[in-house]
Amino acid sequence: MRRSDSHVTPPIYELLRILQSKGGYPNQEDQIWQNLYLGDEHAATDKENLERLGITHILNAADGINNVNTGAYFYKDMHIAYYGVQALDESRFNMYAYFYPAAKFIKHGLNSPGGKVLVHCAMGISRAPTLVLAFLMIYADMTLVEALETVLAKRPIYPNKGFLSQLRELDMKLAQERAGDSSPEP
Repeated sequence: MRRSDSHVTPPIYELLRILQSKGGYPNQEDQIWQNLYLGDEHAATDKENLERLGITHILNAADGINNVNTGAYFYKDMHIAYYGVQALDESRFNMYAYFYPAAKFIKHGLNSPGGKVLVHCAMGISRAPTLVLAFLMIYADMTLVEALETVLAKRPIYPNKGFLSQLRELDMKLAQERAGDSSPEP
C-alpha cells in the first residue's frame, strides 16, 4: 500500500475521539491480527491458556519487579521466546525507543514456524497496545488511524497521551519515509 504526500497525522484530540468510540472491557486476551494476541497480566501468567492458544513468543511491555515480573524464567518449562520492556504507563516514558525492537520481535515471532505472539502489560490497554500499534505501522504499512481501527475492532484500548504523541511521531516519520520510498529501520 502506497501513501501519498498528502497523508496527515491527526492531532491528539482526534486520536482520543477515535479511542473513545470503542467502549467496553477487554478480555484476558484478544486476537488482534493473524497469530497476534494482545492481553493483560492474567493472559501472560495462565500457562494452561498459553499452551491452549499455542503461544510461542511473549512480549511483556510491563516487565520488572514492580510490574508484571515474569521474565524468561517464568516460561522456562515452556517453549516460549521472551522479550521484556520495563515500560512505565506514564506519559513521559520514552516508549518510542522500543518501537522498532518490539516490532522486530513480533515480526520474528509471527514469521517463525507455528509462531503465535502474545503482547501484554498489566491491563492490556496502554503499554502493550502501543507496541502492537507500532508493529502494525512499521510492518503492516498502516497509518496510525488504520492501526487504531484494526486494534479497536478487536479490543478496547487507551494508550496514554504521551504514548499517542510518540505514535504520532512514528506515523509522521513513516509517512515521510514512504513518500521518499525509504524502508523502515531493521
